[in-house]
Amino acid sequence: MANDYYAILGVRRDADADEIKKAYRRLARELHPDVNPDPQTQERFKEITQAYEVLSDTEKRYRYDRGADPFATGAGAGGFGAGMQFSDIMDAFFGAAGGAARGPRSRARRGRNATIRVEMDLAECAFGTTRELTVDTAVVCPTCSGEGTAPGTHPQTCDVCGGRGEVSQVTRSFLGQVMATRPCPGCGGYGTVIRRPCPECDADGRVRTRRTLKVRIPAGVEDGTHIQLAGEGETGPGGGPPGDLFLEIVQRPHPIFERQGDDLHCTVTIPMVAAALGATLKVDTLDGPADVDVRPGTQSGQAIPLYGQGTAHLNSSGRGDLLIHVTVETPTKLEPEQENLLRELARLRGEESPPGRFAPGQQGFFSRLRDAFNGR
Repeated sequence: MANDYYAILGVRRDADADEIKKAYRRLARELHPDVNPDPQTQERFKEITQAYEVLSDTEKRYRYDRGADPFATGAGAGGFGAGMQFSDIMDAFFGAAGGAARGPRSRARRGRNATIRVEMDLAECAFGTTRELTVDTAVVCPTCSGEGTAPGTHPQTCDVCGGRGEVSQVTRSFLGQVMATRPCPGCGGYGTVIRRPCPECDADGRVRTRRTLKVRIPAGVEDGTHIQLAGEGETGPGGGPPGDLFLEIVQRPHPIFERQGDDLHCTVTIPMVAAALGATLKVDTLDGPADVDVRPGTQSGQAIPLYGQGTAHLNSSGRGDLLIHVTVETPTKLEPEQENLLRELARLRGEESPPGRFAPGQQGFFSRLRDAFNGR
């Protein structure tokens, strides 16, 4: 076969139904589009879903294990003739025990996962917070407790299949008489029927409601972080177990700080004289105002680090750093007295006619012009 469904789910070829189901659920939690919207991950999710569809179905798995197309029907399912299924022939020789256990299927199914977006300030992401979230979701119907029936009633045994959830039919083929088993048309394979549906949930076993959930969001989360709350999603049909709830963190922009990983960056502009002589600045941090010493001779573009003043490391101890990038401001307008002082300073430093210097790797205008004409 083109796809090795056992390898896709990571199970042995003799794995039973429970092992296959556990493997699929584990992978589905990691690859579900609500958790990871990446296109490659979505393709992987489709692969494991197709693999589970084949290996969890007795007939499809029999056809797949024997090299036939598991999705084919009729003559395409191995060439046994119209209306014949591979499991019908297996039942003819080995009986129902030749495949997986059959019988009525449960009305209860696992609920869907849900995702909600949570907007947070930078400080909340850095230090963590507790939020009360309002969730619109499905819960167990309080009237029927998930059974789906009207008060005082219960599901009744199906008259067509006698509670087995399946019916058998004898057909003739080139092998003789073959007994084919199908889901019961009277109950849909459940083995029971609901004569009087619950008036509140209409036999679904659940209703939609709005509930408040108190959630502790850990320190160190950032924009795009997903937090899984197991069992806080929608209750499944028939009162089945709930799915999971995923919180997608959206970090609001900060007016001063830019976050890069667990480090914070900001820019401070200081006068030319302060950069030359040095100064002490009062700057804002996530922990409050702090004094920062600017060393004499600080150049524009230099960064002053404040260690341990960034955001907390997610699921770890310690914090990132705050880096203050310095921009030196050159005055554009000078008073006559100020201009005279600067000219005197330039004379004392021998900078009245500065020669100018190019940094390594840089070229002057005429060098670049020459290279352009030479085709370099």
